[in-house]
Amino acid sequence: MSGSVNKVILIGNVGRDPEVRRTTNGDAIVSFSVATSETWRDKASGERKEKTEWHNVTIFNEQLGKIAEQYVKKGTKIYLEGQLQTREYTDKEGNQRKATDVVLQRYRGELTLLDSRGGAQGGDSFAGGGGGERQSMPRSSGSDTRPAPAGAGRTSAAIDDDIPF
Repeated sequence: MSGSVNKVILIGNVGRDPEVRRTTNGDAIVSFSVATSETWRDKASGERKEKTEWHNVTIFNEQLGKIAEQYVKKGTKIYLEGQLQTREYTDKEGNQRKATDVVLQRYRGELTLLDSRGGAQGGDSFAGGGGGERQSMPRSSGSDTRPAPAGAGRTSAAIDDDIPF
């Protein structure tokens, strides 16, 4: 294989409110946990079983971090795309530990709020783009991730009727 892929897609519920920390140069780092669950029926007993996995999420993307800080709360259902990243640290007792996080990098990642706000249907999607092109963008439909064309959302009075096409 000539290349490799490190991509994680999760749909789950936020387990704790986002925590915002700042680096020494003022960049925000937002972290929270997400629970994903699977359910099945035990063949032997017929009993319904459930298994929940907890995922640590860390956002280094400034725009996505602002969205998470403002709109994401404990219990919010979200869709996110990021990468797995393992870090090593020393715990309080001096033991070496490893933890694997789902990371939304500075110019990559996606965060979609699946819960409706104020009774509206659908969710809001925000993507981390490169070079400031698509860092925060509401999505109109579940499959369209293109930025809105220039002039989108203007009233018809702003359209020049002399254009021949």
